[in-house]
Amino acid sequence: MGVKEIFETMDYGTAPEGAGDALAWITDQGARFGHFIDGSFKKPGETFETTNPATGEVLAEITQGSESDVEKAVAAARKAQGPWEKLGGPGRARHLYAIARLLQKHSRLFAVLESLDNGKPIRESRDIDIPLAQRHFYHHAGCAQLMEDTMPGRVAHGVCGQVVPWNFPLLMLSWKIAPALAMGNTVVLKPAEWTSLTALLFADICRQAGLPKGVVNIVTGDGVTGAALVSAEVDKVAFTGSTEVGRKIREATAGSGKALTLELGGKSPYIVFDDADLDSAVEGLVDAIWFNGGQVCCAGSRLLVQESIAERFHQKLRARMDKLRVGDPLDKSIDVGAIVHPEQLSRIRALVDGAEGDVYRADAPVPEGCFYPPTLISDLAPASPLMQEEIFGPVLVSTTFRTPSEAVELANNTRYGLAASVWSENINVALDIAPQLVSGVVWINGTNMFDAAAPFGGMRESGFGREGGPEGLMAYTKPAGSAKALKRIKPFEGDAVEPQAVDRTAKLYIGGKQTRPDGGYAQVVYDAKGRVLGQAPIANRKDVRNAVEAARAAKGWAGATAHMRAQVLYYLGENLSARSDELAQRLNAMTGGKSGAREVETAISRLFDAAAWADKFAGEARAVPMRGLAMALREPTGVIGALLPDEVPLLGMISVMAPALAMGNRLVLVASEPFPLIAQEMTQLLETSDIPPGAVNLLTGPHEDLAKTLADHADVDSVWSFSGADLSAGIERRAAGNLKRSWVNYGKSRDWFGPEAGARAFLDAATEIKTVWVPYGA
Repeated sequence: MGVKEIFETMDYGTAPEGAGDALAWITDQGARFGHFIDGSFKKPGETFETTNPATGEVLAEITQGSESDVEKAVAAARKAQGPWEKLGGPGRARHLYAIARLLQKHSRLFAVLESLDNGKPIRESRDIDIPLAQRHFYHHAGCAQLMEDTMPGRVAHGVCGQVVPWNFPLLMLSWKIAPALAMGNTVVLKPAEWTSLTALLFADICRQAGLPKGVVNIVTGDGVTGAALVSAEVDKVAFTGSTEVGRKIREATAGSGKALTLELGGKSPYIVFDDADLDSAVEGLVDAIWFNGGQVCCAGSRLLVQESIAERFHQKLRARMDKLRVGDPLDKSIDVGAIVHPEQLSRIRALVDGAEGDVYRADAPVPEGCFYPPTLISDLAPASPLMQEEIFGPVLVSTTFRTPSEAVELANNTRYGLAASVWSENINVALDIAPQLVSGVVWINGTNMFDAAAPFGGMRESGFGREGGPEGLMAYTKPAGSAKALKRIKPFEGDAVEPQAVDRTAKLYIGGKQTRPDGGYAQVVYDAKGRVLGQAPIANRKDVRNAVEAARAAKGWAGATAHMRAQVLYYLGENLSARSDELAQRLNAMTGGKSGAREVETAISRLFDAAAWADKFAGEARAVPMRGLAMALREPTGVIGALLPDEVPLLGMISVMAPALAMGNRLVLVASEPFPLIAQEMTQLLETSDIPPGAVNLLTGPHEDLAKTLADHADVDSVWSFSGADLSAGIERRAAGNLKRSWVNYGKSRDWFGPEAGARAFLDAATEIKTVWVPYGA
């Protein structure tokens, strides 16, 4: 009998993992848990039950956190933060190494407890979740050791409030706590109410590792507790969970100045081309959608298969589905475990019942209780609700495509942008498709590859910010020093009226042309002595609409080579230099100051800096433990709307514009409110410097009104505000509508002549990180 016959005829044999040690640990704690605050477990308060989803049995009682509990935890973290940061990177590294070793020592206990509490198969928690959690602490211990060398001028935010989901309880905890501690922050973390046990075991590990009191605090509870943590006096909020809750957090933190990272939902495409290794693609798909029962934010839940192979691929897929084993998560032979909670099971059923398309459920025994069979729903239209909405269960939806361009169009036809998988034996096809996908992570001929050295995070409504890699570390730091409050500059006033023999209409610059403002209105601009300098148009929401449309149409700028973008910026710098004396005098007249020459010279330098960076800020390969590459690539954010600083009208415009252009973005710029005539000077420069039509659009008018329209606009990808007006809270609150990126000043000044206004910070804000994984091997 050959191997093939053996595998086809052998009977299923159970391989149960013992739960005795995990249950004993729960019992040793009295099966009732209080919060872990200031280095010790507190007396349990009002509690709720946490259950084993596979059996429904109660595992323990968990304390429901109150606002008072959160305040105590934050106070403990605040007290501990200064000494923890002063310990230095090498000192913090020792503690992180100790935690990593204890995670290894107790790996079996963690794995069993995770499967008991969450319902995921023990093979997954044992072989993926726990080792990757260990990897994060080892990696970030090294980051702490090297912080002084690799991140000069950066300091910790302070106290971080962190909220993690129920699908990867320990792993998401590690993704958040490890980099936070490495950079000198302290933490208050709220685990998901359904899966708190491994977070509490981790708290016990922190105590064993000798972590100073208050550095890590665990407060358990439901969404009310999470909301209390978000609104508490923390310096940074990090959240992983649903897009709906992420949007509420963005609104709740608007204008507070709290740093924020959101890793949210997804509806990730899994694209199979006709030249793919179909058997490998089927196995990859099993991992993509039925790993953790499909309860994965980056699950490959949307199958796009080339039409010519669709029937054959679906046949292979259904045959493989029928062999998947659904059952006891502690059985090492099980492929799909339990759904985390009856509430989640009901949600999955409600979404699938009555679905359009051809519904196929795996022909495999499904136990009674909180289980759901692997399901395939094919022949769905792209606009079908199940093709658009995240199901978060073991349900795969499918449609077909004919050409690579159609595959890209279908893949991007979603409000999400978290992950994608591309399957093709032709590396040219795969590497051509990957950059076109609006996705924070792209796996080529693979799926669910993660590592602490490689950034992970989303685009669009899948959130913003990255976890892992240097980008994840940056999210837990800020520049050293503190900025001063920004003073509002009022425009000069006068009574004179501009004498004109023939009326000259002041114009905006939109789509490469000077255009009349939609409303037809303009304002007279005066100098410091009340003399008329000219007129500036007053833009309205329709002008913003036209400017955004022009910017969208200029997408060719993003596809231009970095060398070509650099040449255009150099040319713009040369043209600015040719008019330097004239512009310096004009700036002095506008502002009533004497620094016009300095402002022009610094602006020229900023253009040359940005041009120099254009082909040097593309990303890099990351060292990950696999045969292959993980490339963290820099891509333009897209259309950026920016409200420019009042105090340095030319320098502020160039400092914002040049790095964003260098990275391939298109811009809608609102010029200095008190000194708007700089836009007319810049229009003349842009018209003679080979800037493509629509790449830069210049508006003038009241910042407050135009900021609202930019923040509300669905086709604006990011809004920046350096305005003297108090706009930060409004922009962040409105940006929550589609979770667009925002960068605001919170009423703080910036030294536009100093290094903090140099290109690097703007390059970071003007780019998104896309991590492309390319495994290889003969």
